[in-house]
Amino acid sequence: MQRTSSSIKNLIFAFIGQAAGVVINFIARIVFLKILTAEYLGLNGLFTNILSMLSLMELGVGTAMTFSLYKPLAITDKEKVKSLMHLYRKAYIIIGILVLVIGIGITPLLPYFVDKMPNINENINLIYILFVINTAISYFYSYKRSLISSDQKRYIATAYRYGFYFFLNIIQIIVLLLTKNYIWYLVTQIIFTFMENVAVSKKADKLYPYLKEKNIKKLEKSDTEKIKKNVVAMVGHKIGGIVVGATDNIILSKFVGLIEVGIYSNYYLIINALNIIIGQVFTAITASVGNLVATANKEKVYNIFKKTFFLNFWLYGFSSICLLVLFNSFITIWLGSEYLFSMNIVLVLVINFYVTGMRKAVLTFRDATGLYWADRYKPFAESIINIVASIILVKIFGTIGVFIGTFISTMTTCFWVEPYVLYKYEFGLNIKPFLKKYISYTVLMIVSGIITVSICNLIKITGIIGFIINTFICVIVINAIFFMVLHRTEEFKYFKDLISEFVKSKFVKGKK
Repeated sequence: MQRTSSSIKNLIFAFIGQAAGVVINFIARIVFLKILTAEYLGLNGLFTNILSMLSLMELGVGTAMTFSLYKPLAITDKEKVKSLMHLYRKAYIIIGILVLVIGIGITPLLPYFVDKMPNINENINLIYILFVINTAISYFYSYKRSLISSDQKRYIATAYRYGFYFFLNIIQIIVLLLTKNYIWYLVTQIIFTFMENVAVSKKADKLYPYLKEKNIKKLEKSDTEKIKKNVVAMVGHKIGGIVVGATDNIILSKFVGLIEVGIYSNYYLIINALNIIIGQVFTAITASVGNLVATANKEKVYNIFKKTFFLNFWLYGFSSICLLVLFNSFITIWLGSEYLFSMNIVLVLVINFYVTGMRKAVLTFRDATGLYWADRYKPFAESIINIVASIILVKIFGTIGVFIGTFISTMTTCFWVEPYVLYKYEFGLNIKPFLKKYISYTVLMIVSGIITVSICNLIKITGIIGFIINTFICVIVINAIFFMVLHRTEEFKYFKDLISEFVKSKFVKGKK
């Protein structure tokens, strides 16, 4: 119950923070496009992706660090925690310096990432350097944020994250309205990044005062070897994630143009917001799953995984259908029809959203069990397939080819390798039950999608009223179909009982 309570608390804070963040971000995007041009938006997306590739310098230290902290935190081994945090502090200082130096060093290569350099007022090199500085300073204190999250207290880090993010967007809106200057917009971001990291660091010192103690023991050789092994394995996983996630904008910029990058950035903003919101569910439970793995048997862990995968489907199946129905209507209302992709491109974006999202449960348990080494070669195959397929297909089909390339790389690698590794090395089971469940869930999603789209197509009302009506139809129809098909399953009954027990413990007992 303590794990459940921690997960729910983390989740509530994450949802509230993300909801506020999404609202203010959408408002900020409107102001951004009103004052600056679409080329600035494309440049913003491009530099963000280039800098995310520089996060390879992190070498997977963060993920390895989080996993290594689960057990000592679960058994309150303060000496082990101190030793691990001392090691990670040194690692992150080095990483931050490397990101700063290498990031600034590749400034002369910027013209190679853009087919035609935009004609904007500000110095593009200076803009890029400001992006580098903002990324680099985030590393110097992030190791303490990981400690808070590993101790099932992610809600604390979340409160700081979204509190600063909310006020950052407000200040950036004011800066744009007053100065109409992109440089000052970025300087504001750097200031808030620094302030947030310092605040989180001070909070960690209060929560774990023993971190300030000077008597730090050296880690045992077996511990350092395990950390090194996980870091080496995570290098590949970082490469795969960054190449697939960050190269779309770079390839679009090189072969199609910055305007197309700007249009995609609006779709990506919505997809990313949804991924973050839904991802908070899995992020919130990761530390609790890590605690479970450290203290329970594999049968219990497997039973929890099946229930997590059920939740994974319900959230991403529902969201995918909603995106397909509402995507273009929302962007038309929000920014205007000139920022729309065709429905063919939207369909591929939604398919990618679904197949990527359906990996969440598997990746949550992989991170909690530390199974990074077993599929260390998968990310390299994924990266190569993604780059080759995207470049070939963008030349043939244009914009949609980039996203088809991403789909191909996911289905030929991540789709089957990740669950295979989890089932073989953690559960000691065959992957067939997982694949059968995945297929049955996907068929249910497709049938529900066809029914929902058919009903919404009968509605001829456009604009905000039409959007609201279609949203209402999506919420009712999709969940009704899911309920009718799944309400008798063990997984559904588990969540029904869990919610009922939580409500009783919080409200019924409180009234007595």
